[in-house]
Amino acid sequence: MRPTPRAAILAGIGCAGCVLVVLVMPHLWILGLAAPAATLLAVGLDILAAPRRHQIGIDIDPPGVILIGETGMLPVFLSPAGGFPGCRCSIRCEVSPLLVQPDPVSVWLEPGSRAEATLPLTPLRRGRARVEQLWLRWPGPFGLVERIHSVDMGREIDIVPNTRVVRDLAFGISARDAPVGSRPDRRPGEGTEFTALREYVQGMDHRAIDWKHSARHRRLVCKEFQSERSQQIVFALDSGYLMGEPMGGVPRLDHAISAALLMTYMSLRAGDRVGTFSFDSAVRHYTRPAAGIHAFARIQRDMAGIDYHADETNFTLGLTTLQGHLVRRSLVIVMTDFVDSVMAELMLQTLQRLATRHLVLFVTLRNPELTAAASAEPTDIDALSQSVVAEGFLRDRQIVFERLRRLGVLCLEAPRDRIGIALINQYMAIKDRGQI
Repeated sequence: MRPTPRAAILAGIGCAGCVLVVLVMPHLWILGLAAPAATLLAVGLDILAAPRRHQIGIDIDPPGVILIGETGMLPVFLSPAGGFPGCRCSIRCEVSPLLVQPDPVSVWLEPGSRAEATLPLTPLRRGRARVEQLWLRWPGPFGLVERIHSVDMGREIDIVPNTRVVRDLAFGISARDAPVGSRPDRRPGEGTEFTALREYVQGMDHRAIDWKHSARHRRLVCKEFQSERSQQIVFALDSGYLMGEPMGGVPRLDHAISAALLMTYMSLRAGDRVGTFSFDSAVRHYTRPAAGIHAFARIQRDMAGIDYHADETNFTLGLTTLQGHLVRRSLVIVMTDFVDSVMAELMLQTLQRLATRHLVLFVTLRNPELTAAASAEPTDIDALSQSVVAEGFLRDRQIVFERLRRLGVLCLEAPRDRIGIALINQYMAIKDRGQI
């Protein structure tokens, strides 16, 4: 409860009248107290007549997910009880720093009717935001006082990368590459799942001949395969300090998550199982692989909860823990970054152990600033030194990639605006070759 500017003006007028009466007619000074007394009486009556909190029903329905680049809506429904005088109510909410603080909105309350107000929620970056408190303010009948009431909300909202374009693109790709349903994808000479034995005819691949069964049947018999549609894919996302550095105004981790969501949507439509794993100096979260397009929303929320950390990444702890979670052979997509071959030494050893049982795809973002500095024409000694240092970093990266390929690890390096498409192309190539 607090006085309004109208009450302050009325009190000022009363005090001025009191002073004027004392100056002009000092013997009637007691009459000068009438104006301040009347003001206090009016304020007191307004306090008594102002609607109470229990006379207003409040219903809030915050959104569960907001896409980056779009504005979510927070609807607030107010239901005044009978006998509630009509008045204008101002609504304001407090949000966490991941959201833009919305401007207050006002709505007219009528007794016996339900009023609706909508507060815009604009995300600033990916993460898990909170709507902390909702503040309501309405005046008394005379407009001399205002009642202020707060509602503790504590509602969490997941802010995730915009996946509308992702879904359209993935649907177009998967529609031509991955039939939906239980119908097997029969392609001669492709696939990893055994279906039947078939007598050899001219034109079949000689590598498909089963010599044991051929000797038993005394004729050449070939194994027939079909593409397996329940392959397991796990995204291992590095959330350490290197992935928190911005690239194009957006952290590298966000670029990696956007690309991972693109491939997740397509993989789920293709019938594969997808899980997520994040780590830096400690293991942050692990989601068991799940199948079905309905799992996309859960994976999207899990990726929204991956926060940025300023710690150095412990690849030994993270990838060893992930290996303990995986029971069957999987495609493990490690999305991380490194500076030079010295920092990558422990990472190489851990990836080597992981690649002995699983198919590992190592994904990094190409740094355009490093490439530009290495290829720029030196104009002075500073530019020359920068070019030499940048060239050294690029050479170290190529050495690490070459060592990874020798260990049986697939490598992918692409610009930030092409990383999603490059990851999809690599995934399709792996599926076609039946490498999982």
